[in-house]
Amino acid sequence: MNKNPLVRLSEHGQSVWLDNLARPMLQQGILKKLIDEDGVTGVTSNPAIFKNAMTSGDAYDAQIRSLADQGTAATGIYEALAIEDIRGAADILRPVYDRTDGADGFVSLEVSPHLARDTQGTIDEAERLWKAVDKPNVLIKIPGTDEGTPAIEECLVRGININITLLFAIEAHRQVIEAYFRAMERRRDRGESLKNVASVASFFLSRIDVKVDKMLDEMIRGGGDKGARAGKIRGRTAIANAKLAYHLWKEIHAGDRWKKLQAAGARYQRPLWASTSTKDPSEPDVKYVEALIGPHTVNTMPDETVDAFRDHGRVEDTIGRDVDGERQIIDHLAALGIKMDQVTADLVEEGIDKFVKPFNHLMETLEGKRRALTGSGA
Repeated sequence: MNKNPLVRLSEHGQSVWLDNLARPMLQQGILKKLIDEDGVTGVTSNPAIFKNAMTSGDAYDAQIRSLADQGTAATGIYEALAIEDIRGAADILRPVYDRTDGADGFVSLEVSPHLARDTQGTIDEAERLWKAVDKPNVLIKIPGTDEGTPAIEECLVRGININITLLFAIEAHRQVIEAYFRAMERRRDRGESLKNVASVASFFLSRIDVKVDKMLDEMIRGGGDKGARAGKIRGRTAIANAKLAYHLWKEIHAGDRWKKLQAAGARYQRPLWASTSTKDPSEPDVKYVEALIGPHTVNTMPDETVDAFRDHGRVEDTIGRDVDGERQIIDHLAALGIKMDQVTADLVEEGIDKFVKPFNHLMETLEGKRRALTGSGA
């Protein structure tokens, strides 16, 4: 038996994806090594990841210079760089996609964060990026906002693989599952294949604890009974929220509606655990991996979490444990005056902003590089 905890996650039905992408990883064989030795079966990217990749070092400079010499603007340069990286990662992951008959081996590319509240703009850009990458194992990332959800459904109907991002609320998870079901029913009723359409729903974790724990810490500092109650549930909100979301997912997929879709060839829209690096140094560094292991799930981990789990991760089915206890944590938060509906709504807005800012910074940096590399002042 392979003793690598990362590899062993697959025995429990969970896929390991890497939450990072940069050209040197592709050129130096780093991604292939992670696939071969650690069982990594996918890659996720976002504007913040691309900002870090494209503004560090000189790996992209030759292509930036070539595109700049052709008169390409910063936004066009970004898209060309990103698409080349996504295509390269898709090729490296293609053997995984083929081996799993299209169930795994995906790489994700996000639509512009400026489109988070624009349904038609999201549909148009998702379709354009899908065609530009032209790989069966790419997922186009669309946020699960009120405006994003109808775009998600329409793209899935068109046969575009979708990674739904920025999910924090259990109700939002319900809505995107429903959008997937409706899309698959529409394709089935039109006589189109369901098997070749893939989707994951990315449920965010650490950002929830960061936000809620700040409120709990204030109560703890205040002391008394309220502070004592707050101390007992500090650091537990995100995992409780995710377990309840998975419980909902299981309930929905136990119904006849899903069974009919599955019989018609539909694949599971898998829950994907995102934002899984531990932000609180007093907490275990593999906290958001060990607590959420179970069938039909994905955990996308940044490099440091991959390294930590490889070194000392414990592997056992945990996702279904103590659901009633997790529900009580949410109830305790409400009793303390913390409304999860408001917390998750705020986190969606903050999440959009956390992608818009690095995206804008990346455009500014690429424009600066374009000018410097071409000796142009304009």
